[in-house]
Amino acid sequence: MVKLNRIYTRTGDDGTTGLGSGARVKKYDLRVEAYGTVDETNACIGLVRLHTVGDLDAMLARIQNDLFDLGADLCTPLSSAPLPYEPLRIVAEQVQRLESEIDTLNAALQPLKSFVLSGGTPAAAALHLARTVCRRAERQMVELAMREGEHVGTAALHYINRLSDFLFVASRFVNDKGVGDVLWVPGQNR
Repeated sequence: MVKLNRIYTRTGDDGTTGLGSGARVKKYDLRVEAYGTVDETNACIGLVRLHTVGDLDAMLARIQNDLFDLGADLCTPLSSAPLPYEPLRIVAEQVQRLESEIDTLNAALQPLKSFVLSGGTPAAAALHLARTVCRRAERQMVELAMREGEHVGTAALHYINRLSDFLFVASRFVNDKGVGDVLWVPGQNR
């Protein structure tokens, strides 16, 4: 269990932050950017939840918890030195749950006839914002995984990719199951 006695430590006043491994890195390090953007995604989902109830809200609550797991995973890089604890990692079951929830929501939707613009209900607009922030987190995680000497777990990469899909499907779901989608009309304003 996490226990926070003090919120400020002053250890980051020099522009560095501590990773879960104990290593200190610059606050602009790509790993910090990646888990920071995961945190932004979580905050966006918190805004979405102001407009959701029932099963979808329960799904989003689980996702918010998963995103803390993902942040913990990202902030604890693989290390050759043993850690005094077992690092928390995203696992395949979390990805599979997301896939199942995507399938559940998607089964109720109208077929797509065009790309969907952000908008419709307040919940849909907030879900689209969360989706775009999630995609940024995914780009950062992929870049981090491609760097020499860095590692990002396969399940973590799969999770963040599925999450953006979930957020898209959920945005359509709250737009009256796709009926209220705002569709792109190519060249409409020429």
